[in-house]
Amino acid sequence: MTIEKTYLIPTSVTEAIEMAKANLGSFKYLAGGTDVMVNRYQGNEESPCLIDISKLSELKGITKEEEFLRIGALEILEELKFNQDLKTEFPMLIEAALTVGAPLLRKTATIGGNVLCENRCLFYNQSEWWREAVGYCLKCDLPAGKAGGDICIATQGKNACFSELVSDTAPALIAMDAEVEILDGDETKQVPLEDIYTGDGVTPRNLSETAILTAIFLPLNREFKTAFHKLRERESLEFTSLTSAVAIDKNGKLKIALSGVDPKAVVVEGTVKDEKAALIKKAIKGGRAVDNDMYSRKYRREMINVYLNRSFKKLKI
Repeated sequence: MTIEKTYLIPTSVTEAIEMAKANLGSFKYLAGGTDVMVNRYQGNEESPCLIDISKLSELKGITKEEEFLRIGALEILEELKFNQDLKTEFPMLIEAALTVGAPLLRKTATIGGNVLCENRCLFYNQSEWWREAVGYCLKCDLPAGKAGGDICIATQGKNACFSELVSDTAPALIAMDAEVEILDGDETKQVPLEDIYTGDGVTPRNLSETAILTAIFLPLNREFKTAFHKLRERESLEFTSLTSAVAIDKNGKLKIALSGVDPKAVVVEGTVKDEKAALIKKAIKGGRAVDNDMYSRKYRREMINVYLNRSFKKLKI
């Protein structure tokens, strides 16, 4: 049976959500497309309906709103470096954005898309014939009539998927206490960014199917001092194997955020007076990394220690 494919272009966020409700279980929102389209090419995403929200002006712009800097979810990663407010108060976000993918991808990819990018695993992000040959994993949506999909290939366990959060902007944003605005139907809510991640590799975000992330809010006048590091095989292209972000505000609050070593962001909070070894130990313990990356679990855990020590040295604490 041939499945009809539909490409929809809404004129407002409200219309986009109405389109989503009309296509429950069979649609995907499309913004920059650098994550969705790659997954479609590999057969990991096969929704017959795409709802293109890339033209919605409501999701664009960077403005000051009371005590926050509001960044529209459709802001392009490459263009963040031109914003003076980001340069002045949140340079780590620009640094993080400029490590995402390759230059050509950054000219299309959006900050909202990077925050919401699908979790990755060496055994999942492969071609359809490869996944069929090795055996479908817990994260796979099985083709009709196929058997399998009841085991994590990386761990051989049946209870949990450890595909990893690989966003680079998420750790930078979380370390600086970013919040996100979520619109779903008539309801709009603003929550800490780290709260949208579940820790479940199969369903990595606790957002409803129709919800749209409309904006990111960063707190102004905190005078953040920051340190950012990223581990990857090739600087110009690869997804992260470990991203580390550390921020200290004017009151001495310290926050560590990691990606690439767990299905969700690993977050550790403290103060500049806390024992640094204890903070590092907590961060390492919080990352449930498994051997599903080009770098080994052992090496990535060792690099958490290296990156955080480098960050503390840079921040002189």
